[in-house]
Amino acid sequence: MTTQTLLRPTDDVLTSSAPHRDRPTVYDVAIVGLGYVGLPLAQEACRTGMAVAGYDLSTRVVDGLLQGRSHVDDLSDTDIATMTAAGFTPGTDTSVLAQAATIVICVPTPLSATGGPDLGAVRGAVRTVGEQLQPGTLVILESTTYPGTTEELVAPMLEEFSGLRAGRDFALAFSPERVDPGNARFGIRNTPKVVGGLTATCTERAVEFYGRVVDRVVPVRSTREAETAKLLENTYRQVNIALVNELARAFHELDIDVWDVIGAAETKPFGFQAFRPGVGVGGHCIPIDPMYLNHQVRQQLGRPLRMVELAQEINTSQPAYVVTRVAELLGRPLAGAHVHLLGVTYKANIADDRESPAHPLAELLVAAGAHVTFHDPLVREWDVAGVQRVTDAGQAAAVAGADAVVLVQDHDQYDVDALAGAARLFLDTKGKATTAAAHTL
Repeated sequence: MTTQTLLRPTDDVLTSSAPHRDRPTVYDVAIVGLGYVGLPLAQEACRTGMAVAGYDLSTRVVDGLLQGRSHVDDLSDTDIATMTAAGFTPGTDTSVLAQAATIVICVPTPLSATGGPDLGAVRGAVRTVGEQLQPGTLVILESTTYPGTTEELVAPMLEEFSGLRAGRDFALAFSPERVDPGNARFGIRNTPKVVGGLTATCTERAVEFYGRVVDRVVPVRSTREAETAKLLENTYRQVNIALVNELARAFHELDIDVWDVIGAAETKPFGFQAFRPGVGVGGHCIPIDPMYLNHQVRQQLGRPLRMVELAQEINTSQPAYVVTRVAELLGRPLAGAHVHLLGVTYKANIADDRESPAHPLAELLVAAGAHVTFHDPLVREWDVAGVQRVTDAGQAAAVAGADAVVLVQDHDQYDVDALAGAARLFLDTKGKATTAAAHTL
């Protein structure tokens, strides 16, 4: 096992054996934040036979779980019932944190209004944990964040609110979440878990914990390497998606089929990984994680990551490019035109619309004077001013009656060729249509 060579200067007296605690341990693990990261982790921990508690600020979330309702795509109501039968205890009472051998923090880390990191949820969760923290507890942060957060923010806050010393009285580590909603192949168990501790012993404690939950644990040098690994993963995706988005624009002007090019290139069995263009990037990782990394580089080194900022610029401008394409295809201004959007989530076959590029696309269309409607079989409410939802019953009429139909997300429920054939004008941003009736990026 690889461990750190640079350790926090503390009296590292923790051991990987059962720690001394002032209060009896009731739970093997308490998970703070029961969203798309925390709840699947709780499920996998339950499967191993661990005693699992969950803590969330939202009474709506907790009440739903207590009533057997799942609020995340990857878990069904049946899954929640199975977890409950295994002893899973969700609640809003912070006292459960004092009864857990391990506490894992899984709260959101969005961007602020100015585009920088928003660690408000992390700060709140860390304070709550610190107020309940007992000697010998292992605390793990899974929330995506910039390098240095665990050591420079989380450790001092935990020490302040608990009166304990990180690395001496309690163990602290970072392990980035790698949840991919809707992925039927990779879940918590078979996705390798990267772990970096504040000290070597902290790393060992975290490796020991995750070794009970996942098939493979990958220890790294310190918390900073663990924090940065997650940012690199999604910066890589952001940059490569920006590349194909920019190429798609140029190839359109050159009368080159970008989808045909990508399909041909990916037949090479080595040296190439296919990325595909679209309306932009969305979700909880790709639009956000690279900006956390860029923020820290700017803060500490006084210069930006130029490729990261360029990739962000290209991807965030992609909705405007799609609006331009719609206007070009219509051959007239968008004012008064009816544009119907198909699929508004950030990813196919899930109900999650966080950071979906469909949102700025719709806003730009409305700003141009278009009458905008949308249909999504998985989304019942979508908060975009001036946009009207079309039900399943009204979908056929909306497709046939719209001046332009745009496939934004290719849910399996959509027969793309049939929709393209029924529309007056059909723009396929996902490269799924095989009919000449469809226009592509």
